[in-house]
Amino acid sequence: MENDAIIRLKDIVVEFDGESVLRHIDLDIRNHEFVTLLGPSGCGKTTTLRIIGGFVNPKSGDVFFDGKRINDLPPYKREVNTVFQKYALFPNLNVYENIAFGLRLKKVPDEEIRERVFEMLDLVNMRGYERRDVNLLSGGQQQRVAIARALINKPQVLLLDEPLGALDLKLRKEMQIELKKIQRETKITFIYVTHDQEEALTMSDTVIVMRAGEIQQIGTPIDIYNEPVNAFVADFIGESNIIDGVMKKDYLINFAGRDFDCVDFGFEENEPVDVVIRPEDIKISEPEKGQITGKVESIIFKGVHYEIVVSSEGFDWKIHSTLYEEPGREVGLSVIPDDIHIMHKMAEAEK
Repeated sequence: MENDAIIRLKDIVVEFDGESVLRHIDLDIRNHEFVTLLGPSGCGKTTTLRIIGGFVNPKSGDVFFDGKRINDLPPYKREVNTVFQKYALFPNLNVYENIAFGLRLKKVPDEEIRERVFEMLDLVNMRGYERRDVNLLSGGQQQRVAIARALINKPQVLLLDEPLGALDLKLRKEMQIELKKIQRETKITFIYVTHDQEEALTMSDTVIVMRAGEIQQIGTPIDIYNEPVNAFVADFIGESNIIDGVMKKDYLINFAGRDFDCVDFGFEENEPVDVVIRPEDIKISEPEKGQITGKVESIIFKGVHYEIVVSSEGFDWKIHSTLYEEPGREVGLSVIPDDIHIMHKMAEAEK
């Protein structure tokens, strides 16, 4: 195991009622990172989190923490705390006592409790709310209290299971920034579960994309976005144009009725492949200057760019551009070799 890996999952298999939920998961999580488990509903991301927390026992495989096998260690003995989507605050306790709860269980002296509670209140920007009834707090404030309560015990790892799911969009975005700030200040390893790609790209050092109980790709947000390993990841992370192609030979791909230079190699000659091109990487020009020609079918203003659909040879290209294009107009489309991503075809069973 790498020296800086705090958690290792080795060949983890989980089944519920005979149905496979996690399929031979191998995963190293490095210390002091913000790691996000990302994927659609039912992909196994929350189950992976619960395996780490000790709330689910795997059918087979091992869980290691700092190099020690912890399969048989109950949740309360693991150096891990969890923040759930439903914050589970104690309604009969005020903010101060909710945050202090774990320390009181450990019979920490009152003076130390006071010092640590106010340290947490400062960390989550809740100083002045210590005597407030938690039932009168907004959703965002309740979430901050839940985070403070989890962090006051100084866990080595904080597990967060879609904690922003109940918040409105504006508050979600504010809390994304706040959570990343807290993680950087505390240097605690955060393991975060979400189905929201923007959340994952905004906050994470490392993103783990999951699908149907398997890990599809692990990497930085930039790597995952710019170099997806398959069509599923490309489609799930951001928007993509995915079109059938044929790899004629190294560095030469055929799609949309013509050959294009590309930077990919190592495929079989004439191998059917998936071609992935991001909407922002397609340039619109006069028809005679384009590699492909088509007709503008629709245009929607998105605030920072227009989302344009251009139909060509039976395929609708999605394009992001800062320039307005008149619907019905004939246009040319061009893409440079670096922005053409070639992927092996996914088997039908994988789709």
